[in-house]
Amino acid sequence: MIEIGSPMRSKALLSLALAAGFALPAGEATTAQAARSRTPKAGETAVTVDYGIMLAGVPIGTAQVTGSVDGPRYTMDVSARLTGLVGAITGGYGSGRASGTVAGKPVPAAFALASHSASASITVRMAMARGNVVASDIAPPLVSDPERVTVSEVHKRGIIDPVSALMMPAQGRGELIDPQNCNRTIPVFDGASRFNVVLSYGETRSVQKPGYAGPILVCNARYQPIAGHRPDRPGVRFMEENTDMSVWLAPVEGARVLLPLRIAVRTQLGLNIIEATRWSQTGQAAPSAQAPQGGQTGAEAGAQAAAQAPAPSTDGR
Repeated sequence: MIEIGSPMRSKALLSLALAAGFALPAGEATTAQAARSRTPKAGETAVTVDYGIMLAGVPIGTAQVTGSVDGPRYTMDVSARLTGLVGAITGGYGSGRASGTVAGKPVPAAFALASHSASASITVRMAMARGNVVASDIAPPLVSDPERVTVSEVHKRGIIDPVSALMMPAQGRGELIDPQNCNRTIPVFDGASRFNVVLSYGETRSVQKPGYAGPILVCNARYQPIAGHRPDRPGVRFMEENTDMSVWLAPVEGARVLLPLRIAVRTQLGLNIIEATRWSQTGQAAPSAQAPQGGQTGAEAGAQAAAQAPAPSTDGR
């Protein structure tokens, strides 16, 4: 929706908005669901968050994010499905997966994504080393467009993939809800476009959700296109000027990272809200009870990871 009707541009916005265009069919056993039932390894922290998706006040889908941190290593899985009339029309579903190491920021090693709609199916794979893309593939290939800002090799350095971007490590040794944990610029590359998500502190508040009750950070968000976009498109200009975007970050105790509890993005079709309906944590510092309902490093290893990692399915199997 950064550019209406373009699958790649929709991915760019939805990486900010919980990658919500990518989904698995309802009832399918996902990696996230499997993570709930397995016993975490010693030292590992795992969190699964279910979300509802609304556009202009109308429920349009569901999503799920599972993150696992084991020492410096992490994995992230995202799935989502459009439902109701929107789902019937678009047939939208897909999934994304990322892995790497985490310190002051995620340093992804491998990323794979597959999305399907009534009009298109797209698969993306990337391998990275030290935050730099060393191999990538998009199927079907992108059509050359002289109106797009050219993506050069420099735009593929020091980046974070859209799925890894959902995990935000604490900055420094302070509290997880220190306001400074909002203040960051996330350099995202989705395989076709390079953009920044710029976060800044808004406020701290307390919330209560099934599985989580406590303080969260409310961060304001801005979108900055860098390359791969069409600068003159109204959708791009709309998003550049958009000040009605925010993300609520909830702390994952024991892992020193934060995950989105709620993401709100004003679109040309209305306010898109993706909000947690369930939070489940296992492993270190996991909550003891559910709250009641309420409001090889290097280029060779990276390339090998991309070649061996299967892309998520686009046909629902």
